[in-house]
Order: sequence, then C-alpha cells, then structure tokens
Amino acid sequence: MTTKHRHSLRAKAKEMFEHGFGGYMKYAFPADELDPIKCVGNFRNSRPDSVEMYEVLGNYSLTLIDSLDALAIFGDRLGFENAVKLVIENVSFDQDWTIQVFEVTIRVLGGLLSAHMLATDSKYGFKINWYHNQLLDLATDLGDRLIPTFKTPTGIPYSRVNLKKGVLPTITNETCTAGAGTLVLEFGILSRLTGDPKYEIAARHALEALWERRSKINLVGNNLNVLNGSWQENITGIGAGIDSFFEYMLKAYILFEDSNYLNMFEEAYAGIMKWIKDDTGFYYKNVNMYSGKLAVTWIDSLSAFFPGVQVLSGHLNDAIKHHYLYYTIWRKYGALPERFNMNLRDIDIGVYPLRPELIESTYALYQATKDPFYLHVGETILADLNMTTRTRCGFASLENIQTAELSGRMESFFLSETLKYLYLLFDEENFVNEPNSNFIFTTEGHFFPLSNDFPVKKAIKQVETHSRICPTIQKLNISFHRTSTRLPPMSHNDILLCHHMIGYTNPVTTDPFCSPRGVRLASSSKTVNSKYAPDNVEIMYELLSRFSIFNYTSSLLYFDFWYK
Repeated sequence: MTTKHRHSLRAKAKEMFEHGFGGYMKYAFPADELDPIKCVGNFRNSRPDSVEMYEVLGNYSLTLIDSLDALAIFGDRLGFENAVKLVIENVSFDQDWTIQVFEVTIRVLGGLLSAHMLATDSKYGFKINWYHNQLLDLATDLGDRLIPTFKTPTGIPYSRVNLKKGVLPTITNETCTAGAGTLVLEFGILSRLTGDPKYEIAARHALEALWERRSKINLVGNNLNVLNGSWQENITGIGAGIDSFFEYMLKAYILFEDSNYLNMFEEAYAGIMKWIKDDTGFYYKNVNMYSGKLAVTWIDSLSAFFPGVQVLSGHLNDAIKHHYLYYTIWRKYGALPERFNMNLRDIDIGVYPLRPELIESTYALYQATKDPFYLHVGETILADLNMTTRTRCGFASLENIQTAELSGRMESFFLSETLKYLYLLFDEENFVNEPNSNFIFTTEGHFFPLSNDFPVKKAIKQVETHSRICPTIQKLNISFHRTSTRLPPMSHNDILLCHHMIGYTNPVTTDPFCSPRGVRLASSSKTVNSKYAPDNVEIMYELLSRFSIFNYTSSLLYFDFWYK
C-alpha cells in the first residue's frame, strides 16, 4: 500500500471520528450517548426499557469522557483542551443511579486517568497550563464510590453499585469473571497517581481471588457468587464474561513490572491452549471448566480481542490464524455478528454494536508484523462501517447485520476504540506509534504510560522488587510463498480450511472483492440513495457491485460515495 493511499485512509478515519464526535456534541451532550437515528441524547432514563443502557449510563457525559484521549490521538489539541474543560464544568458522580462497576471503571475512570496524564505532561504535546488535577480529583471521587463493592467475604467485588448510596441490599450477588477481574490497571494507576494503595490492593486481590478458584485444569468459570466464591456457570472460554480477565493479567505485568501477573497469565494461557483451542488453531471453543469438554458450538465477537493479547505475549502464528477466522466472518457478512455458530456455519445472534475487538487485533498484528495485509483488512472494515452504519449525525449499531437494520445507540467505545484503532493503523507517524513510545492500552482503548513514565507517589511502596521478563516470542512462520499482500501471512491450504469452517464460499484470490453489504444495500433497484453517506449521492447498482473497496479510486463516483 502506498503512503498516499494509507494517508487517505487515515484522513477518512479522522473524518468519521469528527462526524461521530461532532454529532454527539451537537445533538446529545451532556447526555451519555447519542441516539444516531433520532439525533438526540440517550440519558439514563430516556430508554427505561433497555437493560443494556442500565449497565453503563449514569448522566455523567459518558461519551465525552470516553473520548478525551481519542481527541489527543487524532491530533486535536484545542478539542482536547475544550473537552477537558467541559468535563470539569459539567460532570458529577453524585448521582442516584446504580451502575455496573466494570463498565464505569474501564470507560469513565480509565478515560479520566488517561486524559489527566496527557494534560499534565508536556512531552506528549497536550499539556494544559491552567489545568490543576481536576480530572484526577474526579477520578478519585469515582474510585471512592466504587471501592465499597470490594467489601465482600471473598474480596471479589459486587458487579453493581449505587453512586450515591453504595451497595444496596437489592444488588445481585453474582458477577462475571471479566467484570471482577478487569479492574487492576485503572485502580492501580489511580493508586500510583494519588499515593493511596487501597485501590490497587483491592483490584489485585479480586483478580487473585478469581484465579485461586480455577479448576484443576487451570480454567475459570463465567459467573460466580461474590459472597461464597462458588461458580454459578461452568462454561468457560475466552469470550463474553471472561475475555479481559486474561488480558489484564498480561497487561498488569507489562504496566507494573510484577512477574506474579505474568506467572498467572502463563498458567492461564497454557490451559487455554490445551483445552479451549480447537485442533485447527483457528478458533477457541466454549468448554466445561472442569472437564474441558465442548459445552456449546458458538463463538462470540468479543473473542476477537484475543489475537491482540497473543501478539503481546509473543504468540504471533496463533494470533494470525485466530484473527483471520474473525476477519473471514466479517467478509462473509460485512460486519461481525455477536455470535457465530461453528457447527451450523452461520449467525447465532446477528447484532453488531460497533465493537472494536477485531480492529484492535488488526492494529496489534500490523504493529508486530508490518504486513500490509492488515492495512487492507482495516480498509475493508473502514469502508463497511462508513457505508452500513453511518447516519446524518453519527454511526448506529446494527440490529441485524443481514438486513442492515440500525438501532438507536452509538456506544462510547465506537469513538474511544473502534475509530481510534483504525486511525492508528493508518497513522504510523502518530506519537503513540513511535518506536520509543511506552504505552499500554486498556481494554477500553485508553492508553497509560509504563511505570517509569508517570509520576508515582512515594507513598506506594513495593514489598518486593520485580524485574521485567520478556516472554519468548514465537517465530513468525513465513516459509510458504506469498502471492499477494492482500492475502494473510498463511499457507493457501490454511486459508481454504478457514473459509470452509465458516461457510465462506468466495474463492481464494488476489483480486479485489466486493463487500457483501454493498450489494445487499443496493437491493434490486437500479440506484441506491445512500442516506448514510455524507454527500447523499445516488449510485448505480452496477457501479456499486463492480468496483472493489480495495480499488475505489478506479471510479470517481465510487470514490465520492465512500471517501468524499
């Protein structure tokens, strides 16, 4: 891919972010989210029928907070400063709402801490002269409202808390492994920045308490009771309910240089590879945590994060195969369904809420390999998102990826992760991508500098000294002949096997291909009125189906539709 072409994709990713963030600020702020269909804000009580919204909304301008460091990554210094000011002037956590601890930790607490470090350090170019730790004060206030959830007999936190009243008697005693075990980065950084060890101690103990309850084959369950530590669901895998638990074991080691986290991760990873990884190496099953026997035949879209973790741990060949399975599913449908049934080779749950996991892994693989195939993957995803999910004021989740039916949510992670990772994929010159940069991304896409690069309060004292031990890196298998950079760094037979496994019938070819979403949207009409495109043009069906997203510059009309 030429530099000029890569820069054009970078510009498009930035335009899409500006469209989504601008739509939120114009039509929704100070609400938590944008309804991209009605172009209004989603407040906590605006959709009382939506259980999902009750997981994270709290009338604290969620999307603004979650987007703070994204503004910096996109190079908008003035926008970053203005957004920080708006948060300081408008956000309060003294709210009588019960929220999910995990979601608020990764989106809100993480967003505040990342923006605070950007605003106080001149070396990143986003220091704010008038800023005096107000975001850190907000983060501390939020942390103090979350910390009571850890007061359980097991030390494993309740999944929900009322921000004003604390843990209510009506709150469930059940939590998922990811929800309780994916807090240590944010709580650890809060402790390092404030000098108060209570946050890190609580989050670390929760992670360790979960791991202590693993089965004899080193697998953990999905849900457990926080009062007695008993597993409520014995199905395990690497997807929903468990996913980021493994991610934070490895990233906590990288961030805090504590080899105990690495030891836990390596044991967990060995269990995954022995009992959960399919024999083909392309996907990871859902099994019984005690026997390792297959439990269900579906996989979920959240599992697409795992290749990124495999890159960090040095398992490149495993990451390449796993990533390609999810990308092939994307190519089959033009989006990634929430669940895909490997036995039926078809969709199990067909929603796509603009999730970032596949893009995140694509970015990680490109950074590790510099293989241009992953730039082409990003190009495909960028184009599909722009065509299928764009509305006049933002981007909408797909209620049904087969009919392209949209729903009225633009979740905050679309800006803080999905578009951020797409932009970074194409922006090799970004300060985050510099060879000497020392950042780790949280599970919400917020970036924290490594421990030597942020001010640690002296009140935090490590009991023992830890040395950073690099995992052994898996040698990349490129012994086969590569015919095109539009194909993955895998053998032809492996590509064919992957296609067969998910029922993807397109031939393996180096030729550009058409997005199935484009043809589906075109329907049987002669023209397509693209109400989701910025210029509202009509496109001849023949042109839409004829020209590839990889070759869009071959048609000015097609170029106008996608990238004007």
